[in-house]
Amino acid sequence: MTQKNRSGWALLAFCTTTALVAALGLAILFASATVAFALAQKVHSGNLTQVSDEQKTFSGVVTDSHCGARHQDATKSPAECAQMCARNGSQYVLVDGDKSYALNGDMQQIAKLAGQRVSVEGSIVGDALHVASIQAQQ
Repeated sequence: MTQKNRSGWALLAFCTTTALVAALGLAILFASATVAFALAQKVHSGNLTQVSDEQKTFSGVVTDSHCGARHQDATKSPAECAQMCARNGSQYVLVDGDKSYALNGDMQQIAKLAGQRVSVEGSIVGDALHVASIQAQQ
């Protein structure tokens, strides 16, 4: 009778171990597939650095990433405030309504137009606007 009982426990232990190993293997397989799918979605949706060669025209106001459209220092003009913030480490941005683009390109040209409404020819590189040409709007 003890031999029969031991066989039952051995069979139960074998089945339990097999089920746990299979469940662990499936969990690893599904976790790997989920990570691979998420990375593929990021590449496809452009969340990773994506370069667009297509030149587009953008318009808005050149300002800085610290103040945005509303400058905090009322004693300075928007141009002076944006230039001061840029000297202190902020990046020049193009603000058009609720959209904002970090500006990359000839920083001297961009700095001259700080605080002004401009028209920019450029392409989106990652999350920034690479400026090919920029000019003040009339």
